[in-house]
Amino acid sequence: MPATIIINRRSDFIYDIILQPLMLRRSKLCYNMLMVKPPVDEVQLIEYHATSIRRQIIQMLALAGSGHPASSLGLVEVLACLYFNVLRYNPADPNDDQRDLLVMSNGHACPALYATLAEAGLIDPLELRHLRQYGSRLQGHPERTRLPWLETTSGPLGEGLSQAAGMAYSLRYLDSPNDRRVYCIVSDGELDEGNIWEAMMFAGKYHLANLVAIVDCNDIQLSGRVDQIMPLGDLAQRWRAAGWRVSQITDGNDVTELLTALGNIQGARRAGKPLALLTHTCPGKGVSFMEHDYHWHGRPLSEAEAGRALAELGVR
Repeated sequence: MPATIIINRRSDFIYDIILQPLMLRRSKLCYNMLMVKPPVDEVQLIEYHATSIRRQIIQMLALAGSGHPASSLGLVEVLACLYFNVLRYNPADPNDDQRDLLVMSNGHACPALYATLAEAGLIDPLELRHLRQYGSRLQGHPERTRLPWLETTSGPLGEGLSQAAGMAYSLRYLDSPNDRRVYCIVSDGELDEGNIWEAMMFAGKYHLANLVAIVDCNDIQLSGRVDQIMPLGDLAQRWRAAGWRVSQITDGNDVTELLTALGNIQGARRAGKPLALLTHTCPGKGVSFMEHDYHWHGRPLSEAEAGRALAELGVR
């Protein structure tokens, strides 16, 4: 059964999405949502949400005219599993003191997070149209003071795991007894930052078994492939050497495999170790001309490219 306490109207009954063309001043692009009905099976339901999130990402980035498509599209299933199955939170209170915490260290992939929050009913989906606009709550990197559902502000890479480790330390050693968990999403290119390795050692030393690092191993970064820019070697062994329990997710876009791996946190807690999930995702997942191409790390979509992408995602 799902661990999340979310109440999502769209998950509770069969419904049809109203077809409504959306157009902003900065784009002549019109987008249509499909009339589809959510499935009943848990895995299929998460996959259904993932497809919807992926469409929203394309729309957002096309309207914004900037952003990071590859990593955003690649992380969709991870975020869908978290928000529709794993994370414990109160949809009526973003500051609930019993909630799990999610830190997105690779903040440039925030279009995926924003679209997931909208899909979960936590923010208005129409707000997604204002990504990266002046005065918008949805900036190019998450800003905690602008949006209630964010735990941290990100921007400079490499800081999120230290923040997450500090939260996990506080929950374990300073707060009253609790079963709260801290999840941190980091990218493999981000592991170039030395701050990450300090946080790894800190978490291992203090046995922060309430901490889960989800490493987005998509093998690309801004100017090339990770193994060409800064080879990471035996990444699993490096995390183990820092005192972490490690699980490999061979297909980070497979919902079943993700849910199984995310369920391993109990084993890590029994072992008294933080858990690292090395999650091999496909950058640009779902759009054939973007998949595994590092050029799409931060390249905006043209109107024609957005149309092609949406067509591949089932929008007619």
